Amino acid sequence: MLAAASGGEARMAASGGGGCLRPFSCEQGLLSRPDGSAAFLQGSTSVLAGLYGPAEAKSSRELPDRAALEVLLRPKVGLPGVLERSREQLLRQTCEAVLLGGLHPRTAVTLVLQVLSDAGSLLSCCLNAACVGMLDAGLPLSSLFCGVTCALNASGAIVLDPDAQQEQEARAVLTFAIDSAERKLLMANTKGSCSVEEMQQCLAAAQRAADTIFQFYRDSIQRRYSKS
Repeated sequence: MLAAASGGEARMAASGGGGCLRPFSCEQGLLSRPDGSAAFLQGSTSVLAGLYGPAEAKSSRELPDRAALEVLLRPKVGLPGVLERSREQLLRQTCEAVLLGGLHPRTAVTLVLQVLSDAGSLLSCCLNAACVGMLDAGLPLSSLFCGVTCALNASGAIVLDPDAQQEQEARAVLTFAIDSAERKLLMANTKGSCSVEEMQQCLAAAQRAADTIFQFYRDSIQRRYSKS
């Protein structure tokens, strides 16, 4: 059964050569079986996140000092491949950076991400769905985080939150995970070639875009709990 959830939309007009984010929205508490769930939509890219735990861990996974986090990324069709396994590791490392797992030692937390539609910037959408899902599950976090994807086109201009065609035509695609406390970089993933200066410019654009996403998180949560 579906639970009542919150939603909302936001669009960013970034200052300085970054364009704007596609409209995005989210809903929390969609699924009844997980301990927390969220669907995140960026343009036509959408990901559904389900959180299970903290729960009793199998002896093979149990960690004496913290919760063991597992991330599973399921493509829209077919079975997970090398790309999904690589992204699972990036997602897990980002989530582990903010999850206060020491509060729940010897337990297991499982994050399942189901791709519903991939129309570009999929990794950043997965990051955003993961964060909102962790919030819905009530997991203890040191900060929030968000994902922002930037593409460098042939002329070197930065395109924020590119769609699938813009990614295909780009010289390089960079995805960053940014924390909400100090706008620190938690994770960076690049595809293609770019200079150090271009990467720094993309990171600066992503950090500016993160402000809008974090405000959207706050507005969405406020709307949800004001309704309930």
